[in-house]
Amino acid sequence: MAQLSTAPKPRNLRFVAAVASLLLVLALELIVPARRQSATFDEGCHILAGYSYWTRGDFAINPEHPPLVKLLAAVPLLSMPLRYSPPTPMSFKAACFVGGRQFLYSNNADAVLFRARMAAATLTILAALVVFTAAYEMFSPAVGLLALLLFVFEPNLIAHGSLVTTDMGMNLFLFATVYAFYRYLRKPSLARLLVTALCAGLALAAKHSAILLLPILLALALSEIALNHPDPKLASGEKPADQRKRLKCALQLAASLAAIGALAVAILWASYGFHFSMRPQGPPTIPTFSQYVASMHHPRTERALTTLAHYRLLPEAYLFGLADLVVTPQRFWSFLLGKVYLGGRWFYFPAAFVIKSTIGFLLLLFLLPVAIAVEHARPRRELLFLAIPAAVYFLAAMHSDFNIGIRHILPLYPFLVILAAYAAWVLGRSRKLQLSLVSALVLFHVVSSARAFPNYLPYSNEAWGGPANTYKFLTDSNVDWGQQLKLVKKYLDERGIQDCWFAYSASLAADPGYYQIPCKPLPQRLGAPLENLPPRISGTVLISATELSPATWGPDDLNPYAKFRALRPDAEIADGIFVFHGEFDVPLLAAMAHTQAAERCLASSRLANGLSANEISSANQAVQALAEAQAAVSLAPGDVGSQAALGDALTALGRPDEARADYQRALTLAETHYPEFQSDWLPALQRKLQ
Repeated sequence: MAQLSTAPKPRNLRFVAAVASLLLVLALELIVPARRQSATFDEGCHILAGYSYWTRGDFAINPEHPPLVKLLAAVPLLSMPLRYSPPTPMSFKAACFVGGRQFLYSNNADAVLFRARMAAATLTILAALVVFTAAYEMFSPAVGLLALLLFVFEPNLIAHGSLVTTDMGMNLFLFATVYAFYRYLRKPSLARLLVTALCAGLALAAKHSAILLLPILLALALSEIALNHPDPKLASGEKPADQRKRLKCALQLAASLAAIGALAVAILWASYGFHFSMRPQGPPTIPTFSQYVASMHHPRTERALTTLAHYRLLPEAYLFGLADLVVTPQRFWSFLLGKVYLGGRWFYFPAAFVIKSTIGFLLLLFLLPVAIAVEHARPRRELLFLAIPAAVYFLAAMHSDFNIGIRHILPLYPFLVILAAYAAWVLGRSRKLQLSLVSALVLFHVVSSARAFPNYLPYSNEAWGGPANTYKFLTDSNVDWGQQLKLVKKYLDERGIQDCWFAYSASLAADPGYYQIPCKPLPQRLGAPLENLPPRISGTVLISATELSPATWGPDDLNPYAKFRALRPDAEIADGIFVFHGEFDVPLLAAMAHTQAAERCLASSRLANGLSANEISSANQAVQALAEAQAAVSLAPGDVGSQAALGDALTALGRPDEARADYQRALTLAETHYPEFQSDWLPALQRKLQ
C-alpha cells in the first residue's frame, strides 16, 4: 500500500522539475540580453518617467503610456543615489527622450538599465506562469507543459521580455484578465470577480490598447450566453421559462461586466495616485492637453476626450495618451517586404507575424483546425476563450496605422501558444506518425529560437533568411532599436579601429560617447545637428539598419544612405549595424550638415537681432547662414531642405525676391518628387510664399 500511495510522486517531481527548468531557461534568456544590450529607443524615456512618478508625482513625462510598467521598473532605482534634473521645457515627446538620455548617462547607465530591466522581466516570468496555469486548467498538464515550452522559446516574447516598455505588461494582464474571467464564469464568486477586475485594471494601467478588453469581454459574455450556458436545457431556448433563464443569465453577466469595469477604472486611477492633473506643479505640458486634442482633427473623438476631461472621469495623462493614439500614427510610414507605405496597411501585422514567428509554431497553428476536428471540439468554451480575444485584438491591429513593430501584437502570443500546444497534444496522442510530426515541429521551434540566442530582437524565421536578413523586410523595433552600442564598442576594440563614421538611429535616446565609441557621427533622421561634413568620407562606416531603411528617410534618393543599402556590407554587428570599409561619396549627407549649420546661424542671428548692440553680429550670422545654405544647394540641388534653407538665409539678409525664387524651387520639388513623402514641407513653404 505504501508503494501504491507513493508511486505518483516521481512523476510529479519530474513534472515540477521540467516546469522549473523551463522557467530557469527563460530567466537566462532574459538576463543575458539585458546585460548585453545598450538602451533601446524608448527605455530611457520610460525609466525617467517611472522615476519621476515615484519621486515627484509628475505624470506629464511620457503621458503617451499609462504608468504601471514604468512604476514597476523604477522601484529598484529608488534606493540608488541618482542625479536627476527635470527635463528642459520643450515638446513633451522630445523632453522625455532628451531627459531620459540625460538621466541614464549622467548616472551609471548600465546599472540603472539592468535593475530596471530585471524588474520589467518579472512580468514575462509571470506571463509564462499564467500561460502554463491556464493551459493546465483548461486542457491538461501535458498541454500546460507544452504551452510553457512554446512560450519559453518564443523569440519575440524573449526579445521584448526584459525591455523597459509597456508591451509585456499588456501581454501579461490582458491574458490574465481573460483567464480570470474564464474561471469566474466556470464558478462564479465574489473573489473571482475581484481577481478579474484587478487584472483588467492592471491591463488598463499598463497600456492604452487594453481598452480592447471591453469588446473582448463582451464578445466572450455573448458567446457564453449563446453556446456555453451551464444549463443544457437552454440549448433550444424554445420555452418561455428557458428564455427567462437565458435573460437572467444575460443580466447577471451584464452586471458582472459593469462591476469589473467600474473596479478596473478605480485601479487605473490608483496607478495615477488618484491625481487628475498630469503635472500638479510646474510649467504646463508642451503642448497642453487642450492644444494636443485639438490637433487630432477628429471632431467626435476630440469632443469625447474633452468631455471626459471636463468631468474628470479619467486622469488627464491617460486621456492625453488616448489622444496620442490618434495623432502619432499620422506621422509614421510603414515598411514591409522592401516597400514603404504612407500610413498603415491591413496586411502589415499578418505579414510581420509570418516573418517573425518560428516555422514550427506557425505550422502547429496551421494544424489547429485538424486538431479541433479530431476532438470534435469538445472543449468548446476553452477554445472560444482563446480564439475570440486573439481574433478581436488581431483585427484591431490590422486597422491600426501604427505599423512599426510586431511588439504591438505580442498580446496575441499567450492565446496562440496555448492553441498551438493544444493542437500538438491532440494530434500527438492519436497516432505515432502524428506524434513524430508534432514533435518535429516543436523541436524546430525550440532550435530556431535557440540559434538566435542572445540576439532575439532581429529574429525572423528561416523562410525569410533568418535574423541577418530581417532588415530587408521590416524595420524599427523588429530589427534595430538602438540596442547594439556595447557590441559596436567591442567590434571596434577587437580590430583597433579608431577612424570611423557612425550613423546610429537612436542617438536621440542613447549616447555612443558613454561607451567611448570613437566614431564621428553621421546625420540621423532623429538626432542632434552636426558640424560640417565632407562630401567624401573614408575609413570604416557603420550604419544602423533603421538609417538604411527607406521608412526612415523615404525611398530612393530621398535616403542619403540609399547607396549603402545597395552595397554588400563587410560585416554585420548583431544583425542591425552594417559595417563598410573604403571611400564613399556622400553629397546629400554633407548637404544636410550644411543645412543644419545654416539653421543654427539663423537661430543665432534672430537671437542677436533682438539685442540692439548685436546688430553686426546678427548680420554676420546671416551671411554665414547664406554661405552654408549655398554650399548645401551646390551639393544637393534636388534637396528640399537645402533650397528652403537658402530661402531663409536670403530672407534674413533682406533679399525677399531672391528668397521667393528659392522657396518656389523647394515647393516645386516637394510637390513633384515623391510628394507623398515630402508633404510635411508644404504648409511652411506655402506660408513663406504668401
